[in-house]
This record gives sequence, C-alpha cells and structure tokens, in this order.
Amino acid sequence: MQTPSSAPTPSGPRPIPAGPAKDIDTITTATPIVRVDESADLPDRTIDVLIVGGGPAGCAAALAALRERPEASVVIADAAAFPRDKTCGDGIAPHGLDVLRDLGVTDAVAGYQPVDRMRLRTPGGAEVATPSARASYVVPREVFDARLVAAARARGAHLVRRRVRTLEFADRPRPDGRGREPVVVVNGALTARVVIGADGANSVVRRGLNLAANPPEAMAIAVRAYADLPADERPPEQFIHMTDDGWPAYAWSFPIGDGRANIGYGMLRSRLTGGDDGTSAKTVLHRTLARMLPQTPADPTTLRAHHLPLSTHRPRQPNGPVLLAGDAASLINPLTGEGIYYALLSGSLAGQAAVGAANPAGAGRRYRRSLDAELGRHLRHTALLAGLVGRRRTMMDAAVRAARTRTELYDTLVEIGLGRGTIPASSLTRLAVRRTMSGRR
Repeated sequence: MQTPSSAPTPSGPRPIPAGPAKDIDTITTATPIVRVDESADLPDRTIDVLIVGGGPAGCAAALAALRERPEASVVIADAAAFPRDKTCGDGIAPHGLDVLRDLGVTDAVAGYQPVDRMRLRTPGGAEVATPSARASYVVPREVFDARLVAAARARGAHLVRRRVRTLEFADRPRPDGRGREPVVVVNGALTARVVIGADGANSVVRRGLNLAANPPEAMAIAVRAYADLPADERPPEQFIHMTDDGWPAYAWSFPIGDGRANIGYGMLRSRLTGGDDGTSAKTVLHRTLARMLPQTPADPTTLRAHHLPLSTHRPRQPNGPVLLAGDAASLINPLTGEGIYYALLSGSLAGQAAVGAANPAGAGRRYRRSLDAELGRHLRHTALLAGLVGRRRTMMDAAVRAARTRTELYDTLVEIGLGRGTIPASSLTRLAVRRTMSGRR
C-alpha cells in the first residue's frame, strides 16, 4: 500500500487518492482517503475523554461521546500519522455500518462495491456459496480508518500524535477551585477524567490496568497481504477456506473491487510452530497462505502478521475511569476473526459511558453493564461453539453441508460469525450437553 506524498493544506483535512491504482477508472481513484493533520488547539485543561488509539473503536468512542455531550473535550492519541496501513482482513460487515449510521457516519464505505456472497469451504470438502441477506464491504484500513478519524474530528475531537507509554491515577485541583478531583495521567502530561483504551492487541492501557494479555490458546495469529485477482466473470465473493493443518485455521480472500483482494491465513498462536525443515513460524504462515490460495499470489511487500486476542479470554472490565474497547478488550470473534463490528459497537458504548456517568469513577461499571447487555449472550454462544468446533472439526463439515439447503441455517451462521447472532434455542441445550461430554473425555 502506498501513500501519496503530497502535503496537506493548512486549512485542514483534504481528500487525496488512495493507491496504488490499477487504472484511471478503478475504485481506488474514485474513493478518496483523507490526510489528517494533528490538532493545533488542544485543550489546556483536564480532558473529559482521552482515547488511546485512532482505529474503529477509538473513533466510534469519540463520535459517541460527542453525540451525547457536544461540549465535551475529547482527544484521540495515536502513534501513527493518518492515513496509515493497518494489518487486517479489511472486511466491513453490515452490522458495523449500522453502528456508524447511528453515530452519523454514512459514507465510510462510499465508492466501494457491496459483496453479498460468501463461499465457505471446510477441510472435509463441504462447501456453500449463498448470497447473504445483507452485503459486506472490503475497504482497506488505510482508507476506512482515515475516514473515521476525519469524521471524529469534524464532530469536534482533537487528534494528537503520541505513543502512549504510561498510565497513572492521581488527583488535581478542580477547575472551579473547589477541592480536588481524581484524574488519569497519560505519559505524565495529558490528564483526563476518563481514558478509553482502544489501542489494539498489544494495549498499553490494558497493561496499565495490570490485566494480562491473552494466553496462546486464546490468541490467533494471522498473516495478511494484497494480491491481484485473476480475471473472472463470476460475481465477487468473500472466500474462506478452512484447513486441517493446525485446526481451527483458515485462509481468506476478500475482493476490494479494484482488481485486488485482501488475502490471508490465520490460526491459533498455540498451534503455530516452525516447519519440519527448520523454517521459522513466519515462513510456515507465508507458505501455508501460498499453498491454500495458489491462484492469488501475495504481493510480498504487503505481507504483514498480526495478533488477534479472542473473546474466549476477555478481561473483566474494571470499575473506574479507564475503559477497554475493541481488540484491547479481546473482542475478536473466535470463529471468524471478525473484530471491526465489535470494535465499533464497544467503542460507541464506551464513549457513551465515558460522558454519561454522573461520576467518572462510575464509567467502568456503566460500560461493563451496557456491553454485557448488547453482546453478553452472543459472546457466550460463540465461546461454546468455538470450544466444540475446535475439538470436533466434523461439526463444521456438517453445518456447512446443511447450510447448502437450509437458508435459515446459513443466515444464522453468518449472524454468529459477523454480527451478534446467537444459537437457536432448539440447538442450545444439545450443544451444551455435547460440550459437557467432550470435557469428560
């Protein structure tokens, strides 16, 4: 992914073409990304909400906080300059767009064509390719995230380029001179009433709360690249190819719409080892990706690996003025690796809680309750399914075979994998018994 070198104008954000373009009529030249400058007018007082991380979770938090309290001071701190590449599958599920629409952002995927087909292929050879009830989009994060940052800044958020290293609790004199108030101090300089950690899988904010990272069995690792798609007259589709090697594991190919696809391969960190020939674990990832998607060889300059902390090992959101959203809260679907919807939804809820609590100390409890109300049942069901599928690959074969003739089952699988779907009541008891029996073997 290349970024144009033209300098931003002093007057603020301006559109610039995304690249690299295939030709003058491709979708990338028709859909600008936004170069985002750092704010020059930072608040000179205690910040109401300081958000660490300018990805989907952080931007959703800023948008939600300012929707609830337009006069609030909201600052996004990120180590990167936008636009920037972010290692990801780039798939934007419709559920995430629902969250953005509720936050007043309607153009995050503008210019990109909808993809309403998904093809699933299991290790046992079962395959289903059915149009989904609602289309997804594939938008490079270089574009998507820059658009969200620009939307947050247009709403009133400030952007600062900072690498956050420390987090501490203190108290400071109140602005009205009446006593002191508790604050969170970041990097020894920025003080805030509430801090939202939206800083990804290696969250500094999470470590500052003394919350451990996910163990290897609840951490996936994936390699992502971009590739040219072969000419094909078939309608675009998102393709997921599962494999027995290191099960549960799969490769993906998601068409962007400009002749390229986002491709990748992911598996549990606990299952990844070096090759029998002495090659590194990194080489194993690259070789497996090439073997599973031979028709779309990766552009080697775009190969990047990243960790995905799965929701099967979520930290409990503590009480108090520091909240965790998105990957920092281990909100990654353990069945599909989907995380953008979770990031947008949790970020939105965190932003609301940050400004909605009567006392900043109550923000953590308020956010924890709202997140459980929205996603708790879904997360419990995905954990149940992940445990069963991880032990019995044949369950996935059977589910995909059945989905070929049962549209309602296919739609249920998509909702569980991409949204907040739950297991139908008719199946839940049977699956719970199966998990119990599996645990006794």
